[in-house]
Amino acid sequence: MFKTPRRVFFFLIVLVVLLLAFDLPENYHMNFHVGKFTVNRVINPLSINIHFLGINIQKQLKTRLGLDLSGGSYLVLEANMHDIAIADRDSALESAKQVIERRVNLFGVSEPIVQSSRSQSSYRIIVELPGVTNVDQAVALIGQTAQLDFREFTNFNSQSTLSGYLIPTIENTKSTGLTGKDLSRAQMTFSSQTGEPEVSLTFNASGAKKFDDITKRLIGKPLAVFLDDIPITAPRINTEIPDGQAVITGSFTQDVAKTLALQLNAGALPVPVSVIQKQTVGATLGQQSVLQSLRAGFIGLAIVAIFMIAKYEWLGVFADLALILYGLLNFALYRWIPITLTLPGVAGFILSIGMAVDSNILIFERFKEEKRLGKPWKVAMELGFGRAWHSIRDANFTTLITCAVLFNPGNWQFLPSSGMVRGFAVTLFIGVVTSLFTGIVVTRTFIRVLYKERDTK
Repeated sequence: MFKTPRRVFFFLIVLVVLLLAFDLPENYHMNFHVGKFTVNRVINPLSINIHFLGINIQKQLKTRLGLDLSGGSYLVLEANMHDIAIADRDSALESAKQVIERRVNLFGVSEPIVQSSRSQSSYRIIVELPGVTNVDQAVALIGQTAQLDFREFTNFNSQSTLSGYLIPTIENTKSTGLTGKDLSRAQMTFSSQTGEPEVSLTFNASGAKKFDDITKRLIGKPLAVFLDDIPITAPRINTEIPDGQAVITGSFTQDVAKTLALQLNAGALPVPVSVIQKQTVGATLGQQSVLQSLRAGFIGLAIVAIFMIAKYEWLGVFADLALILYGLLNFALYRWIPITLTLPGVAGFILSIGMAVDSNILIFERFKEEKRLGKPWKVAMELGFGRAWHSIRDANFTTLITCAVLFNPGNWQFLPSSGMVRGFAVTLFIGVVTSLFTGIVVTRTFIRVLYKERDTK
């Protein structure tokens, strides 16, 4: 009868061992002596490095802390839209955000957050740079207007290879005089012949004349496009284009074509940005916040554990064991996905601790009701799990809906888009999902395998 539960129990033991390996502290120096036995080494979380059937899976597990916990720079940029048509302002803001995000990534910042925000006539870009304490250097890096430049190769021939001049650089190309000021719009379209995604370009009057001269001269040769001195594409010119209407084709997916159009628009619609707020968050404050949050989490966990044991005795012990596995599983998921932990995110995890035992309380109370009706404990427990499930499902589903609204996956303007709020929503969402597993599967397995032995003594 308990053959399957025992297998699940064995699986849970293996899972706990793996989670402990995933959750080990980073760069922890272990040094102790027991008689003649000495341990002196630095331990780190388990890393994944799998090569199987040509598939490489590499994962370095580490805790990623947000700006409020690790310290860094916080910038709010205001985009000047006075010279941009109203219909083009949303596209210009998104293009500027894409460029700033790319600059931040080139800067080497770990886990940056770049998001756009629009409120009536205000167009802003919010940038969080964990670990960057030189806020002026960050401003100099990301506060420049994007520069789009069309360049031709200085020494190109049909025999060039990928190891030579087909890789565009500033050194092996020269400017054609065609820049982002000459480009009116770039957008993703679909080919009328093949139906595949492509990027269409529309130049203004002066740009059309320049482009006509360039295409006459470079038929059969590539024209490299640089954004902030970095090449983003180098399409080959197949024919003269006198009307300023061009199309970039290739084996594009929709996402690739959209990204290229945004990059081109970043230069076609240059948006001056000004810093209206800059702030440096000290690492000391972050460390204090982490310690206080961990302390609050342990206190909350201890109170919940004591309550469950006092109220439900051995059943409470099993619920507490499941709660410990719940904590290990959540922390491992934060590292694996990975999730950048912010202070609101930690708050979401602490809140989910109390919610994690809700399902056990509903199950145990139904178990008591069935026992009062005179049913054997095994039957009563199975009925308790079965009849409490619908209430557990509905209660947790409503919480998941709230998490989805707070996370705002569609970036709707009428919903919150703050990274802090999203961090809270993500950790709470993960906590609710894992609580269903630990509250139903783990606790039930513990009771099936262990509680029956105690009850027969």
